[in-house]
Amino acid sequence: MSLIFVYVTNPSKDEARKIAGVLIKKKLIACTNIFPIESVYPWKGKIANEKEFVLIGKTYNRNYKNIVKEVEKVHPYEVPCIAKLPVTFNDKYEKWLKGELR
Repeated sequence: MSLIFVYVTNPSKDEARKIAGVLIKKKLIACTNIFPIESVYPWKGKIANEKEFVLIGKTYNRNYKNIVKEVEKVHPYEVPCIAKLPVTFNDKYEKWLKGELR
């Protein structure tokens, strides 16, 4: 089964933690990392420059559609960024990860 990183931007660390908690409780992701970032993008005719927090969740590719549904239910952004990236893990970590996912 193919594994992925799910990348989700958030307005605050608390919001990223909340979303991570929802996804972990539902066993849609096994683990997450949360990093502070700065985002620059066009929004409603202006250039936005925002401090954000990115959540990187580790999961199966097959969980991606359900992750999108869950994040869109609770995310405060009108248009949240939810992306997936293929990834390869070392054998021991992959075994642990797979044991934590549904």
